[in-house]
Amino acid sequence: MEFMGRRLRHEYKYYLHPHEYLSIRQRVASMLPLDPHSQNGDGYGIRSLYFDSPVDHALYDKANGIFGREKFRIRIYNGSDSSIKLERKSKYGEYVSKESAPLTRAEYDNIVHGDASSIAESPHPLVRDLYLGLAHKGYRPTAIVDYVREAYIYEYGDVRITFDKKLSSGVNSLDLFDPGLALREALNDSARTILEIKFNRFLPEPVRLIATPSASVRSTISKYVICREAAKLHFKR
Repeated sequence: MEFMGRRLRHEYKYYLHPHEYLSIRQRVASMLPLDPHSQNGDGYGIRSLYFDSPVDHALYDKANGIFGREKFRIRIYNGSDSSIKLERKSKYGEYVSKESAPLTRAEYDNIVHGDASSIAESPHPLVRDLYLGLAHKGYRPTAIVDYVREAYIYEYGDVRITFDKKLSSGVNSLDLFDPGLALREALNDSARTILEIKFNRFLPEPVRLIATPSASVRSTISKYVICREAAKLHFKR
């Protein structure tokens, strides 16, 4: 399915209690292969730097349930600069779209230090869109979101089942590569795993049966919002 030229996907999210995570993980792991990017059975690390407007559109549009909303983020894996991706995640009602483009380490460093000029003439339209946001709309880095992702794949329907664990917010830096970055865990002990079920047009019945929680209901979960709030709480202490 497409909307405004963008491919749309379904994305179902759930908070899982520890016993639910173990039960669903056992079923999913017995049927589906791990994402090949996994370093081990625990998955791989994801760290993202999010951007927002001067009036925090990305933060408050989510809270207010605005139909069409988007967020820019720069993402790295396992703390390495070998793959730096700029992503724009857009939400249209129940549907999600994600666009991606590569950044060099030099481009990233310039952006973080307030110089967006190096990406003004990027060959990637998405990167140029970020430049317009930074240079003309007042976009600025607002949050670091860090977690471990355990991901499983199912070819038919392009399905991904992910368990996101150890969700943490950066509290003293807005640099993904800062060696002194301090992280604060953002979820409480009773719901420390986020399950996401992502698929295109339909969710195959075998996957639905093994991956859908019986004791949890779908939630409108935003890691960005959770980590912004966690950072605020840190500074109130």
